[in-house]
Amino acid sequence: MRVPVSTYRLQFRGGMDFDRAIGLVPYLKRLGITHLYAAPVFAATAGSTHGYDVTDANLVDPVLGGREGLEELAATLKAEGLGLILDIVPNHMAASLENPWWRSVIEWGKASRYGHYFDIDWSQRLTLPFLGKPFEQAVAEGEITLTLDRKNGVLAIRYFDSFYPLHPSTYPLVLEEFTDPLAERLADLGRHADAGAEDDFHAAVRALCAGDDCDPLIAALNQRAHEPQFLMSVHDLQPYRLMSWSEAAKGLSYRRFFEIAGLVGLRVEAEDVFADAHRTILELVRSGHVDGLRIDHVDGLADPAGYLQRLRRSVGKDVFIVVEKILAPGEQLPADWPVQGSTGYEFIAAQVPAFLDLEGFITLRQTYNQLAGETLSIPERMREAKLRMIRVNFAGEVNALVKQGRELLGLDEETIRRALEELLLAFPRYRTYSVQGEMSSSDHHLLDQVLAAIKTRLDETAADAAWSIVDLLKGAGRFEDHRVADDIFRCRFQQLTGPLMAKSLEDTLFFRHVEFLALNEVGGELEPDEGGLEHFHSLMRERQASQPFGLSASSTHDTKRGEDARARLFALAEDAGRFVSLFQRWRETNRGTVQVLDGGPAPDPELEWAIFQAIIAHWPAELDIKDREGIADFTERLLAFLGKSMREAKLRTDWNDVNDVFESAVRDHVRSLMLDNHAFVRGVSEEIRPIIQGGLINGLSLTAIKLTAPGVPDIYQGSEGIDLSFVDPDNRRPPAFSALSEFDPVAPVSWTDRKALEAGWLKQALVGRGLALRNERPDLFLRGDYIPLRCEGRRMRHVIAFARRHAEQLVVTLACRWPLAMIRDGEGLKADQFWGDTRLALPEDMHHRTWSEILSRRSVAGGEALLMRALMDGQTVAILSSDE
Repeated sequence: MRVPVSTYRLQFRGGMDFDRAIGLVPYLKRLGITHLYAAPVFAATAGSTHGYDVTDANLVDPVLGGREGLEELAATLKAEGLGLILDIVPNHMAASLENPWWRSVIEWGKASRYGHYFDIDWSQRLTLPFLGKPFEQAVAEGEITLTLDRKNGVLAIRYFDSFYPLHPSTYPLVLEEFTDPLAERLADLGRHADAGAEDDFHAAVRALCAGDDCDPLIAALNQRAHEPQFLMSVHDLQPYRLMSWSEAAKGLSYRRFFEIAGLVGLRVEAEDVFADAHRTILELVRSGHVDGLRIDHVDGLADPAGYLQRLRRSVGKDVFIVVEKILAPGEQLPADWPVQGSTGYEFIAAQVPAFLDLEGFITLRQTYNQLAGETLSIPERMREAKLRMIRVNFAGEVNALVKQGRELLGLDEETIRRALEELLLAFPRYRTYSVQGEMSSSDHHLLDQVLAAIKTRLDETAADAAWSIVDLLKGAGRFEDHRVADDIFRCRFQQLTGPLMAKSLEDTLFFRHVEFLALNEVGGELEPDEGGLEHFHSLMRERQASQPFGLSASSTHDTKRGEDARARLFALAEDAGRFVSLFQRWRETNRGTVQVLDGGPAPDPELEWAIFQAIIAHWPAELDIKDREGIADFTERLLAFLGKSMREAKLRTDWNDVNDVFESAVRDHVRSLMLDNHAFVRGVSEEIRPIIQGGLINGLSLTAIKLTAPGVPDIYQGSEGIDLSFVDPDNRRPPAFSALSEFDPVAPVSWTDRKALEAGWLKQALVGRGLALRNERPDLFLRGDYIPLRCEGRRMRHVIAFARRHAEQLVVTLACRWPLAMIRDGEGLKADQFWGDTRLALPEDMHHRTWSEILSRRSVAGGEALLMRALMDGQTVAILSSDE
């Protein structure tokens, strides 16, 4: 297997297609990338900005250049020695009429050849929650009609631009009062239609209705649709039920992706579904065009291990596979998953103990708690967020589990509901992995811990019910009489806990509890670990042991903010006391633009705290306060972030219940700050310069660690430069590739050039030189030992140091942390004066080495300890290489 030395994530759509990607290949080669890591490339819904709403799993999207374009991209990469990794989506497809499989299911119901492809409960009609109001109301208001869909060759219920095909067996009823001979022939086609020959049926309808002769029929259908009772009776005979989007949370007949009704779950555990959904993917792998796969949302699958094992058998042992999986603290990928690792969110979380100034964080926490008033603890707020998800957003899924549990256990609904709610509330990670009653001992232990945690919250009857549910989840033998039903319950429970955790923590609590935004990151925790550098080193040793080939991410298309915004927030924590003073001053001087509404001030104090953090974290370093257009652009991006934040928090507004008055008041406040208050903008620009400087230094340190620590460094598009993006969709905007592509890997760089630091040139040069070293010594970084090193002396707390060793090859990484204290303590001092006698202590077997510092290309003499003033020479990161 060719394991990537590095990957470069490229978002397709939004201006990026295969032709443009081909044009970037020379740049990626110069940068040192070994594999292009492509976002989904298969056909998606019209206007899709991300590609995860797949409409045809076997059609490379023509919008991007089609299969021919993809194969040309692969060939271009291969000619330059680069590989291609595809992001694939096995869990779900678009529940869209653009999806031919889904359209067939709508038309023919369970009888469709694709009726078992999707995770649908066929004990009821297929629910289609895509109306803006209840069906009956839409009929009464004339928004629903009957028509002939000539393009697809069907009679259809029309709702604006959507044409929902009628089941052919209902054609005779629809057309029974029509005297037009064409109507009788059409009714006869429907009468004899067979789902197994649907293409022939549609072709016959199109042929029959190709000319103008059908215009009177269409007019008559439209006229008949003015009879509400008739229209509703026709609808009642369909295998589907049209309903309002707002009813989706109450219950659907199909498994959706998280809360998104427009994405329907696939049953890839079925062998024929797997084969059909992966036909083109496997062709691309077997033909050598694709070298690796990234599996989206693997936890959504009924049987992740079974899926991955089947995939591995299908692609062979030489294909690189990583999975998108959120790992809780202490959690590892299951041992029976034949993959190289995860996509690396846990690597982002590992930054926290190394870079967070805990004293500064405590200062921020104290002020935040004062602002929030009497507030809940983080576990209590998590419980509150989860309970909202259980009872509102995922009410339908929970109700289905309650019903199944009642039938299996013979207990009353209320008892089952209380027990199930507490189990879901206490569940600490995404899911367990039980298949046909088989569960690992670690998952057994996890369930026992959950059961113990909820014992005091339940009365004896409900506690007994919770024990019975856990017994069922473990596959205990006393449920042998209904093994199939047990398996369904286990599967549904496991497919619910993941979305419930994600939506409660990442998409609710992370937008409610805004104490310190650097912690509010995918895979992260709101309560920082106190282990400091020792904990960071232990995480890296664990990473080397458990997934040395997993991706090491720092920014992705799903992170809440770009990596350099996060790095800047770590600098803000160092400057917490001054930030608190600035916040209080700014808040007081802008109090007049805060509106008092029935629900409280808008923005409320916690939201104000988040607004000022966001302004500081994302402010472009090069932004001139006289640049009104630039200020306006930044303001609109900030407002989009805040709009999403307010709705995700689900406190005073929500995606499903928008509070326009509150949102408008917050927008007005921010626009007043940014567009009408020049003194405020000038003050921000001046006051945050030290934090910007500290963030840039942190950014270099984080990058140096990613390039040399265990794992495969993953560069998200544009983040080899400065990435100050907000949450999606802002972080999916095409970066300035024209400027980035000017990169010259051999150009001289001054590591003390402030302009080069602010422009991102130093970071890009660091990436280029770090990747060049990795390409020279791939085994060292992919398989080498991880060795924590320590500094001694007055400035020792400012240094993160470790070595990687494989055979005789050795590399040492030095990265500065807590840069604001360095800047403050070093004022007026030269670099050698600042470092003084601070030195890097080396293990005895490294004493005889001589070193080359790869960034400055200086030679460094060896010894028992190396003086930091000689190693850094004005730099804030250094990478020492030796191969003696």
